[in-house]
Amino acid sequence: MTDLLLRILLGVTFGLAFVLLARKPARKVFGAAPAFTLWLLPVLLIFAPLLPSALAPARVWTMPAIVVSAQPAFAGTHAPSGSSWMPFLVLFWSIGAAIALCRFSVHYIRLLRGLAPTPQDWRAAIADAAPELDPRCVRVHAAGPAVFWALRTRVLLPRDFTQRFDAGARRLVLRHEATHVRRGDALWLLLAEFLCAMLWFHPLAWFALPRFRLDQELACDERTLRSLAGEGSSYARTLLESAAAQPLPALIPWLSEPQLKERIAMISNDRPGALRRHAGFVAIAALLTCSLLIAGAETPVQAAAHASSTATPPSMDVTMKNTNPPKYPEEALKKKHQGRVMLDVTVDAAGNIKGVAIDPDKTNAPPELQTSALQAAAGWKFNPGTKDGHPVGGRLQVPVNFSLNPSPCQTSRALRVKKNDGKQSFTCVDGHRDSQVRMTDKSS
Repeated sequence: MTDLLLRILLGVTFGLAFVLLARKPARKVFGAAPAFTLWLLPVLLIFAPLLPSALAPARVWTMPAIVVSAQPAFAGTHAPSGSSWMPFLVLFWSIGAAIALCRFSVHYIRLLRGLAPTPQDWRAAIADAAPELDPRCVRVHAAGPAVFWALRTRVLLPRDFTQRFDAGARRLVLRHEATHVRRGDALWLLLAEFLCAMLWFHPLAWFALPRFRLDQELACDERTLRSLAGEGSSYARTLLESAAAQPLPALIPWLSEPQLKERIAMISNDRPGALRRHAGFVAIAALLTCSLLIAGAETPVQAAAHASSTATPPSMDVTMKNTNPPKYPEEALKKKHQGRVMLDVTVDAAGNIKGVAIDPDKTNAPPELQTSALQAAAGWKFNPGTKDGHPVGGRLQVPVNFSLNPSPCQTSRALRVKKNDGKQSFTCVDGHRDSQVRMTDKSS
């Protein structure tokens, strides 16, 4: 669990940093709409470690079983208790996330309570100015013009909408809000606010949120202007004449003062044509796909580079550098529980454990025995394998058999692998004798 959370945190940090650095160059080359899709990268990297392992095939070496029996030799063996600080960190994060979500919910509820039906005499004017905008989704609110999501996207207009804007300006504002509705921007902003609340401790998340808003507005402006040929100057003038409004959680206002400069600059400058814009979507889609596959393939393990190769696998000297066998839990002894736990262990090029998981299809031991095996594996240390003379990591499947009967290899201190004629020879070494098992290389 600790390894999974760390990978998620590193992934979202890298994603946010990359987007913050690449958003302006991407906007300049490809346009605002393709550049806005870069914000999918942090979201994908959050979920990449949760992808099924089938998306990241890797060669697996199955080791001989480690047998744990209820013998006095293991009575004094100490198994690590795991990360005792982890529950406190989870509690600390939960409290912060709850506070952030409560703050967000208060703003959201206030927005809902402030909604009022659209005056009947506005409906004809709205339908005439923006035929693509459904008058049933329009509401009156003091924070308008804005877009807000409540089961469906709502367009909020101020009570003095008809007095503040003339007919031409009303048409431009409504076309802009209609573009937000078509793009689903209100729901995307709601998701961004939620993720920011979950990452309340992360400074990059709060730094990125207003820039996400800006990129969303620029993409909306660009799409709206494509349907308003020759009206760029009128569009910019309407922005300049509008009253500035500070953005609120879950709300996309027509104009936020910090965004004004960049929005006017984008409207005034030449925008990329359709070819560059489409090329930008393709390039960014390829970037997102590659990032997802790489992040889901357990990038800390250098052996992943050779995972799909059909070449001869690297030799694996999997000698354990330390002795840390699992401990037979007292609860399991009392209940006479026994069974097998299949551990899927990921080892990096330094021989360190990068991840330990249980293969449920090959495990039949009760939960307390699974926990004991996981705790012991967290403290294992291996000599790494080699590929072309360089150390590499890999994945090992380590069966741990908990048995109430004695085992001839229960005191083993090392497991070695040698290759001979395409087969691997596994040697179980203890202080008195060697026992050898021959088995073929297995892959998954």
